[in-house]
Amino acid sequence: MSLKHIITISLALCLFGSINAAPFTIVIDAGHGGHDAGAIGSFSKEKNINLRHSLLLGDMLKEKNPEIKVIYTRDNDVFVDLNERARIANRAKADLFVSIHTNSAKNRSANGVETFTLGVSRTKENMEVAMLENSVILLEDDYEKNYQGFDPNSTDSYIMFEFMKDQYMDRSITCADMVQTRLVNASQRIDRGVRQAGFLVLRATTMPSILVELGFISNREEEKSLNENKNQIAMANALYRAIIAYKHDLEKKNGTGINTPTAHEILEPVVKDTIVVKQIEEEKTTETAPTPKVDNNKSEDIVFMVQILSSKNNYKLNDAIFKGIKITETKKEGNLYKYIVGKSTDLDEMFELRRNVIKEFPDAFIIAYKKGVKIPTKDAIIEYQTQTQSK
Repeated sequence: MSLKHIITISLALCLFGSINAAPFTIVIDAGHGGHDAGAIGSFSKEKNINLRHSLLLGDMLKEKNPEIKVIYTRDNDVFVDLNERARIANRAKADLFVSIHTNSAKNRSANGVETFTLGVSRTKENMEVAMLENSVILLEDDYEKNYQGFDPNSTDSYIMFEFMKDQYMDRSITCADMVQTRLVNASQRIDRGVRQAGFLVLRATTMPSILVELGFISNREEEKSLNENKNQIAMANALYRAIIAYKHDLEKKNGTGINTPTAHEILEPVVKDTIVVKQIEEEKTTETAPTPKVDNNKSEDIVFMVQILSSKNNYKLNDAIFKGIKITETKKEGNLYKYIVGKSTDLDEMFELRRNVIKEFPDAFIIAYKKGVKIPTKDAIIEYQTQTQSK
């Protein structure tokens, strides 16, 4: 076979492969619907605001990016169980799940935009948001059976989310950061940040997943803004640009990107010179940490630590910001400094340490390393428990 034939066949195979590559699939979930109105404002209902933004977003994606497959959990005013919303995404083998909601609070002055990923509700405020959104299961038949006895109104039920951080956490938070920045820029609303809470609709999805709270329907001014067509288009466009940015970032990391996003599609996130106190680093499994000091005969042991803070600032270890807590390790990753306390192969010891430091740092969380390489905490706990039971 001549070189010309080999090149021709190779090009044909590459073209065939690119044509038949699975499309980037996004599932857009308009929260609530049907007999579940969601939060109710002075003149509007959450379910309608969510649906309007979801359909606008889907239309933009389909019109401008035919290579993206858009699936809705609902495209009209119908009720869909929380579990079914996740199943729709899982059956589609989606690359991204975006649940769109509108917030509400007893305090009528509460306002702003926030974006959530699955995790532990570390503040009373986050817990209240999760409880409000999860209460929809009370409208479902046999919810006690379908959700394994989960009670959306009991704080004890939310302990389960302590161990539910998975391989998609890092990508979920990357997407959430992109979405949050663009929504704030588009709406000029208060930036309430990227947070974590125990949302049932995110629990069972097997892909990066986020939940967006567009604004507060309980705030008269924001309710008016959320219902104005021009603002809905602006918010949907912000979501669109964030998703396109996320898609290209994912392709770049996977080495599968073909097209470079145009300037109008991408608006890079604004890097804020503020302390970041959130779990955006927990699941970066490829990053290397200093090799933990462990017994040579136990090189396979997993080492647990507690991370209490991430910041762009390089603080001295005795800085007042640490409130007297002794920092045992500082690690710089990108433009962030991570401040860590404790180091042990005993998981119970680190749980106890975390319980002590969360009094001052509510967002403190356990991280794990194996052979000096960061691994998902959930995987580390499972392996630790397996080793412990075998001894």
